[in-house]
Amino acid sequence: MRAEIISVGTELLLGDIVNTNAQFLAKELADLGIDMYHQTVVGDNEERLLRAFDEAFKTCDIIITTGGLGPTEDDLTKEMAAKYFNKELICHEESYRHLEEYFKKSGMRLSENNKKQAYFPKDAIILKNICGTAPGAIIKGENNKAIVVLPGPPREMTTMFKNEVKPYLESLTDSVLVSKVLRICGIGESHMEEKVKHIIHKYENPTIAPYAKDGEAILRLTAKAKNEKEAKNIIEPAENDIREILKDNIYGEGDTSLDHVVAKLLVDKNLKIGVAESCTGGLLASMLISYPGISKVFLEGAVTYSNDAKMRTLGVKKETLDRFGAVSEETAKEMAEGIAKRCEGDIGVSITGIAGPDGGTVEKPVGLVYVGLYIKGEIKVKKLTLQGDRDRIRRRTTMSALDFIRREVK
Repeated sequence: MRAEIISVGTELLLGDIVNTNAQFLAKELADLGIDMYHQTVVGDNEERLLRAFDEAFKTCDIIITTGGLGPTEDDLTKEMAAKYFNKELICHEESYRHLEEYFKKSGMRLSENNKKQAYFPKDAIILKNICGTAPGAIIKGENNKAIVVLPGPPREMTTMFKNEVKPYLESLTDSVLVSKVLRICGIGESHMEEKVKHIIHKYENPTIAPYAKDGEAILRLTAKAKNEKEAKNIIEPAENDIREILKDNIYGEGDTSLDHVVAKLLVDKNLKIGVAESCTGGLLASMLISYPGISKVFLEGAVTYSNDAKMRTLGVKKETLDRFGAVSEETAKEMAEGIAKRCEGDIGVSITGIAGPDGGTVEKPVGLVYVGLYIKGEIKVKKLTLQGDRDRIRRRTTMSALDFIRREVK
């Protein structure tokens, strides 16, 4: 089965509202094993909406719309769906009574324009709205085509989909789509894809798709099968092949994040840590302390932006700063050792660099960063040469620092 999502509303086209409904529905349809090749956003216009229906049904069996079920004249999704299938709208008594009760409880009068929310084609499947006034509907046409009309407010739409639409769609499909996400760091997306390209081409089911994020990459493995267990069995050989190649570059799976993986590792091993940051301005500390329970091991975070702060707070030698500069391997080492000794921790992490847009030189360009790591007397430094604007350099530096900690602690 193929479906298309049509989001209705001029406010979506203008960018006034973020289209979270389409994101939710796309994930739900994928989990149900329903293929989707297109999504459409169309304004509140009769002609364009009918044309969108026509285009969608060239490639799909079912259209799911959101929005345009309200009481005003420009709320016309349901009316256009009925017109497309040449069906007359009549009053649905149960929906009308629901509207009367809703307005009575709210202490308001049921106006004439609100009454249009109770009108549907005679043979439509009515979808109850327990969160608002506008019911939805499944309107069937010829050749097993159907349009599902859902309200626009996300709370109403998601509740109606889960309670009413999902069971209906489950009865129509005999397969599911199951995805597994592998999260990867320490290797760029293009390099990662090059290493696993032959694995991507080896399998048709599951499909393997690479994605990039700041400081990490993602591989999504998606299998189509009769049930979830069978899908997981299909994914397993491909996942094993990928793990054999990428090894420790895979830091986690699913919805986890690198900062949570590192924080959990520190808590599980009871390794006390202190962090000293310059160009990242506390971003590393902030990400670590987002993990519940990190207070057991996170001792201190210091933003030592100036040379004076590095000397006063961390004990960095003036001679080191004069000879090598604040952005140097030598300074990073002393910063890492200094924060570890200051807070009496097992681990000290330091970050010093040039995030830009100004401050770079030929010898030390914007994007040059040193990450220092002190672990129980041993000090290591990682040099980074990054590209991008200030925020991107700070973000990628923080991700690299987290990965540095992860690998050394493991």
